[in-house]
Amino acid sequence: MANSEEQQSTQSDDQARQDELIVTPPEAEGDAEILEPSADNIDTMSPQELRAKAYAALEEAERFRDATLRAEAEMQNLRRRTEREVEHAVKYGVEKLVQNLLPVVDSLEKAIESAEQSDADSEATLAIIEGMGLCQRLFLDVMLKEGVAVIDPHGEPFDPNLHQAISMVESPEVEPNSVIAVVQKGYQLNGRLVRPAMVMVAKNSSPTAS
Repeated sequence: MANSEEQQSTQSDDQARQDELIVTPPEAEGDAEILEPSADNIDTMSPQELRAKAYAALEEAERFRDATLRAEAEMQNLRRRTEREVEHAVKYGVEKLVQNLLPVVDSLEKAIESAEQSDADSEATLAIIEGMGLCQRLFLDVMLKEGVAVIDPHGEPFDPNLHQAISMVESPEVEPNSVIAVVQKGYQLNGRLVRPAMVMVAKNSSPTAS
């Protein structure tokens, strides 16, 4: 009989310890705080508010689109401008040097013409003329490799884009408005005019008085 009571007491103690370990959830209170929906909660917005919000989003997207297109256009313009500047620097970077060297070419040409018109026919003079002619040809070959072209329009029609007329001369033997003499040759650098050719141009003969 005593053993039965002890067992019942032990079971009661164990049950009490288990009850202490159980966490009883709090009961829901009827007056608990309920979160109010925010202004951005589309579930609680009226159709007018939704339309206004959609229009605002479209306007903002359009502004971003315009800004993106403008930035892209500016980048394309910058790229084209940079490419042109690089091409310009490559093609015409030596233009100033060519302009400074042209008087040297002119001097060599004039010296050769003067030597050829002189009466001296000694071997030394002929050797000097030949040497100056060789220097001139080498000089022009170097300039040709750099894109420099000579403008020597003798006998060609006058071109105001490439030639500069210093006088008009009556000449019935040639067509009017044609170049009859080249006073100074012109030069181009990769198609760009560096110096026009100084020329004399033929004109119609004046009618004789009866």
